[in-house]
Amino acid sequence: MAVSIIEALKGRLVVSCQPVIGGPMDRPEIVAAYALAAEAGGASALRIQGLANLRAVRAVTKLPIIGLIKRDDPSTPIIITATIADVEGLAEAGADIIAFDATLRDRPESVATLNKTAHAAGKLSMADCASIADARAALAAGCDVIGTTLSGYTGGPVPEDPDIAFVAAAAALGAPVFAEGRYRTVSEVRAAREAGAWAVVVGSAITRPEHITGWFVDAVSLKTPAEA
Repeated sequence: MAVSIIEALKGRLVVSCQPVIGGPMDRPEIVAAYALAAEAGGASALRIQGLANLRAVRAVTKLPIIGLIKRDDPSTPIIITATIADVEGLAEAGADIIAFDATLRDRPESVATLNKTAHAAGKLSMADCASIADARAALAAGCDVIGTTLSGYTGGPVPEDPDIAFVAAAAALGAPVFAEGRYRTVSEVRAAREAGAWAVVVGSAITRPEHITGWFVDAVSLKTPAEA
């Protein structure tokens, strides 16, 4: 079954239904509604943050779910699914694939331990990486899927564009790569696929109206040549 989930996602869209934390959409029933809307639009899988949201979504859809837990812990730079308890909780709540930070940074638990815990629960693992070195290490630790999720988010200014070069480099390693991070346009998604992405994850451009509104506000606020 695990292998069939990955095979079924080749060339497919994953929608990340993660509302702005504390925003007006940050309620499990709204996340579940977003998930159903994404499914109606043709999404083949969902990426869901938090146990309450995951349970709400699991109750209304049979689509594969990539589950994660985000924690803001000042004792560690690791935010995404940092502990064994996080992995176990996600498995119990109904995630099919468990995503965790797989960067080469100081961490509460090793990538190998998180991967082993996910597999022991009968779940697939998705290694959220920031670099090709992270990806190589994650595959060596036995992770099933490489995500380019954290490219640009581990220090310094966050780039505007997705990291297509990282997608290509990771795909060359031979494992399924889920392109994720700042995918906002159809052309960017196509570029990721052409670079070797197995699947593409789109979040803010679909499920964060605050961000989408901001992009249009910025565009309309630019002075025209006549106004300059």
